Amino acid sequence: MNKRPTLTLKSSAPAAPKLRASHARALKPVVQAGFQTALKPDALAFCLLGAAHAVAQVRTGTALPQALAAVFAKQEAPPQARGAMQDIAYRCMRQLGQSETLIGLMAPKAPEPLVAALLACALALLTAPDAVAPYEAFTVVDQTVTAADAHPDTARAKGMVNAVLRRFLRERQALLDTALMQPLAKWNYPQWWLDAVKAAWPQQWQAILAAGDTAPPLTLRVNARKATVAQYLATLEAAGMAASQIGPYAVRLAKPVAVTQIPGFADGVVSVQDAGAQLAAPLLEVADGMRVLDACAAPGGKTCHILELAAAAVTALDADPKRLARVGENLERLGLQATLQAADAQAAGWWDGRPFDRILADVPCTASGIVRRHPDIRWLRRKGDTLQLATLSAKILDNLWQMLAPGGKLLFVTCSLWPQESEAQAAAFAVRHGATRLDAPGQLLPVGGQEQDHDGLFYALFQKNA
Repeated sequence: MNKRPTLTLKSSAPAAPKLRASHARALKPVVQAGFQTALKPDALAFCLLGAAHAVAQVRTGTALPQALAAVFAKQEAPPQARGAMQDIAYRCMRQLGQSETLIGLMAPKAPEPLVAALLACALALLTAPDAVAPYEAFTVVDQTVTAADAHPDTARAKGMVNAVLRRFLRERQALLDTALMQPLAKWNYPQWWLDAVKAAWPQQWQAILAAGDTAPPLTLRVNARKATVAQYLATLEAAGMAASQIGPYAVRLAKPVAVTQIPGFADGVVSVQDAGAQLAAPLLEVADGMRVLDACAAPGGKTCHILELAAAAVTALDADPKRLARVGENLERLGLQATLQAADAQAAGWWDGRPFDRILADVPCTASGIVRRHPDIRWLRRKGDTLQLATLSAKILDNLWQMLAPGGKLLFVTCSLWPQESEAQAAAFAVRHGATRLDAPGQLLPVGGQEQDHDGLFYALFQKNA
């Protein structure tokens, strides 16, 4: 949609209002989620309503990718609409604290879940900097009201939606100034998350939080069996796509595009994988013929990278058969082979008793280090999750260690920023098993910038004494 001149706001804003206590309430499940609206799929209103459904489901505990997939299926959304819904929903997740604070300042009472989600989606678009705003302000307001009128769960609130959004345009600066006095709105994270980042990284906490509120780059891994990085960069240049090398096999596109537009993706020349995640396979130093276990393997990026670097006998283990199927799909696209095993990594009944030369243990964690890529995580996790997941991960590591051959190596990986799940876990593991700790990157911090444009992963490498 073509941009129009920025809407001019009143220069003299009224006094900033106070946040209403009535907005502290538990969200209820969304009703009539499968209602088919009469909105046209190419309308912004259709996309706003679809994104709002997904956001409302996140607030009741559903991960955003699953929520969006359900919306796409129920609404029979065409590809262009799906892209717009996804973009709006992800923008909303990154600015949810600010949007919900603004709603609390303006709405006469706490809105119903779908109404609140629709307003949050609209406000995420309205608060984008003018230079990158995807739609004009008056278009967002008009289409949000149209979306509200098109669904039985929101139609009765159409007038309130219109009033709230128009008030925001009139009093924008005063409302933002008041909202940003609240840590929730300023940083867009729950308070417990803010406290945890400050405690773990007192010098870098602001940069870490800011990086998590930005969209991640599109980083590719070049398949060493099919091309070199130099060859692939030349392919991109010929296609008119700017890119740069940021690792031994890593290429970052200057502008993200759909995978269908990436040269060589369908033919297995490249895969999408964060630069930090691409460190795993080289750290294992896998040689041809080795027996390798990739525990908690889905969706298979690290499994595939191992096989791109060596002709090894790899077993990809995951407890979720559906997620394991994705590993198979990635292997097929890349022309690689591995043994897929649906089983729990803390169990031993699936193991044939033959030790592995290398084990990659990418264990369950809070995923606090990949929040820029999965912005819904901050709203889904709870403070107590850290201890629970660290306890589970310790059991998995202890179980896998018995499957490692003497002299073999185990690479412990998490995508967490919390020391309880990473460094403290690694130190305790080494003591329990008398494991030799080898050189590895340790904690990678997602603090932005060209040289640190990666997720927040942690690596610890151990060798089993012969």
